Amino acid sequence: MYRNHSVGVVIPAYNEEGFVGDVIETVPAYVDRVYVIDDGSTDGTWDEIQTASDRVNGDEQTGASRRPDFDRRVVPIKHERNRGVGGAIKTGYQHAQNDRINVTAVMGGDGQMRPSALSNFLDPIVEGRADYTKGNRLIETETRAGMPQFRKVGNYILSGLTKIASGYWGIGDPQNGYTAISLEALDTIEFDEMYEFYGYCNDILVKLNVHDLQVEDVPRKCNYADEESHIDYKTYIPRVSGMLLRNFVWRLREQYLRGSFHPAALCYTIGMTTGVVGTILASVEAVTNGSRSRGVGNAIKTSVVGGIVFVLGTLFERKRHESLATASDPESELAQETETEHPVVREATDSAQPAEPTENGAEMPVTQDGQSERS
Repeated sequence: MYRNHSVGVVIPAYNEEGFVGDVIETVPAYVDRVYVIDDGSTDGTWDEIQTASDRVNGDEQTGASRRPDFDRRVVPIKHERNRGVGGAIKTGYQHAQNDRINVTAVMGGDGQMRPSALSNFLDPIVEGRADYTKGNRLIETETRAGMPQFRKVGNYILSGLTKIASGYWGIGDPQNGYTAISLEALDTIEFDEMYEFYGYCNDILVKLNVHDLQVEDVPRKCNYADEESHIDYKTYIPRVSGMLLRNFVWRLREQYLRGSFHPAALCYTIGMTTGVVGTILASVEAVTNGSRSRGVGNAIKTSVVGGIVFVLGTLFERKRHESLATASDPESELAQETETEHPVVREATDSAQPAEPTENGAEMPVTQDGQSERS
């Protein structure tokens, strides 16, 4: 128990042999239940999960559940096929909801998320300030400086798109997987429909905003060391952007068409429609009469007007949702992450991790920190 609240931790793991066992054994002692999901690994991850689970559950001091109705603290769960990191987290959420855990956190199976920082994610929920907390590596200059430049650019692009799609204009670093969610939020959102691939963290923000749930960013330290990401942002960003566009349209329909009307919905509709029509007319006119024709200029002006109206819609939404997203105090939160506790870092020689299947069956390389686009 943590401050009279039961706490669960979901640990998704895909080919994390040599790492996931340490993660299981370093989960803080106040955590009531740990759900470790082997997401169809092809190495010795499942054996390591079972060994570490037996050791923790068998230890009289740490294995005793903090809730007397639980017969074991660590619950190993195995997916027969790889469903993606979102699918693994969804399974953990389902178990936590069934166990009526008050707060459920997500901690990666690769050891990159500091267990000592867990309380930073729990406090806003326990104190009633937030329904969902997430890490943010971009709040402080010091933490931004350590992020590789290509990843920083990609993160800023996805942050901007996620702000528009989700309506949470006060959050950043939406790709960060260190999160915590309240039981009330799990009971409210449709997490069974959560995106199962590497984009689930953007998707869940949209679902939270539809129900006007409070989100708080928690500053995070990171240690990238010599790691090299193999995510192809040329394909990854367009795919996640497409998902965000679908979610954006769904959110507008749920909040403003089925719910109460808001001027933002009208601005978005007029802006997108005018922008698309203007672009099409400009293209047709350019092919028919040449790029310097008066029709092209008029069509471009139409697109610009559409863009201005769309931006007006974002301003309306930012005002409407500004109270739903906050950030923890960087100094106090970062100070609690002890310098004596370091995450497990893969050496550069271990960068070639097993590939995993994508949605269409092709193989996708896994990043050096053990995080592929699916798990």
